[in-house]
Amino acid sequence: MADIKILWVDDEVDLLKPHIIFLENKGYNVDTRISGTEALEAIEETRYDIVFLDENMPGLTGLETLHEIKEKQANLPVIMITKSEEEYIMEEAIGSKIADYLIKPVNPNQILLSLKKNLDHSRLITNKTTSDYQREFRKISMDLSMINSYEEWVQMYHKLLYWELELEDVEDTGMLEILNTQKTEANNQFCKFIDDEYPDWFKDPEHAPTLSHQLFRKRVLPHLKQEQPVLMVVIDNLRLDQFKVIETEINKYYKKTEEETYCSILPTATQYARNAIFSGLMPADMEKQHPDLWLNDTDEGGKNMHENDFLKAQLNRLRLDIKHQYHKITNENAGRKLADSFKSQKDNDLTVVVYNFVDMLSHSKTEMKVIKDLASNDKAYRSLTLSWFKNSPLFDIIQRGQELGFKLILTTDHGTINVTNPTKVIGDRDTSLNLRYKTGRSLTWEDKDVLAAKDPSSIKLPKINMSSSFIFAKGDLFFAYPNNYNHYVSYYRNTYQHGGVSLEEMLIPFSIFDPR
Repeated sequence: MADIKILWVDDEVDLLKPHIIFLENKGYNVDTRISGTEALEAIEETRYDIVFLDENMPGLTGLETLHEIKEKQANLPVIMITKSEEEYIMEEAIGSKIADYLIKPVNPNQILLSLKKNLDHSRLITNKTTSDYQREFRKISMDLSMINSYEEWVQMYHKLLYWELELEDVEDTGMLEILNTQKTEANNQFCKFIDDEYPDWFKDPEHAPTLSHQLFRKRVLPHLKQEQPVLMVVIDNLRLDQFKVIETEINKYYKKTEEETYCSILPTATQYARNAIFSGLMPADMEKQHPDLWLNDTDEGGKNMHENDFLKAQLNRLRLDIKHQYHKITNENAGRKLADSFKSQKDNDLTVVVYNFVDMLSHSKTEMKVIKDLASNDKAYRSLTLSWFKNSPLFDIIQRGQELGFKLILTTDHGTINVTNPTKVIGDRDTSLNLRYKTGRSLTWEDKDVLAAKDPSSIKLPKINMSSSFIFAKGDLFFAYPNNYNHYVSYYRNTYQHGGVSLEEMLIPFSIFDPR
């Protein structure tokens, strides 16, 4: 600890001699001062790592000294020590961003703990997290070979995300690389599970997980039969890990009462999954029942232009007579306008907000080098999402909802995955363009790389023509045509895509919050 310098400021510093000797025996260097004025002079002359500051001193008080220190060196940690337990002093000190707050009399171990918490925090967390994950590694590996239900896959995915978020800031990047290897293996096993089980979910819906087309009826409808107005927010392309990082901000205004990880239908693409949410129907049924609203991949026009019409039809089918409004936000100005006028929604039973930012972010990562650099991996992608959310009109909308007493339902249509490996596909000129799924005639593909639905009706998907099939890329693969292959691969590698089969795309969040 020879390089750790401590400044201890107390007008009765002589009484602290045993504490100082204790710290020096632990290897710390301790300087002492008896007043706030001397302390300010000391930090001008010497670069200290941390300051212990008595609150009750003659001349400059501890709080006054604290403010002066923060003006001169905003990042210098200050630990306030005081005899007083008055609440206003605690609030003032905490508001000034102290590193810790100790009540006299303090014992040497309290001091040591506070030092380690503030100066050795990163190393201690790294060591503890790394050792905990090392113990968990073998169990995760064994569990992966034994999973045989949707619920077990949800538990496994939550566990993997927990460790990803825990390990992302540790200094030993090797542990995160090992975890990423486990995630890859998990996706390989999950794809086999979906290949085996997914078609059976439509034969026996009662024993299937909640799917996109069932979400509104099974999870949203019960809350619409209560007196409380509901704000339903659908953030497109929102992965479970992204939800976990923005949830900390939401929790300042709402408390979570229900949570479910539901399953997106295939393809995990907006025109299929989000239309299924609002229509309450699978795509094949949408095509049959609403031919005026449904568009196939090869049809001209926007594929998600009729979500509100689908929602109205579902509400009628459910015989639910409520007042609702639907808002699709595709740019900052539209979001700000809704946030500023949100009081106009107070008489609605249901206000639906579809927010398109995350989809735009993933597409921007493909098309703009600066975004590709900013969101170069999952950690950076989460960070960028959190930064956007905290400063977005959507966060303002959620706060307005809390003020008006709205219940908040937050969900998404599907997730995304960072694609890294290409797989070749051949199709005619009418083949769909998505990088993670293809539909059309005469498709040729690598069997090991795809989940294939040669009969789309078996998974409730429409046939563009009699010989159409669907294929879905597994894991982190993306489809590339043989023509101009190298350019195509270079352009799309390390971009976020959706439409295929992966934990990230299919296992997605649905949560209910009550206003605080």
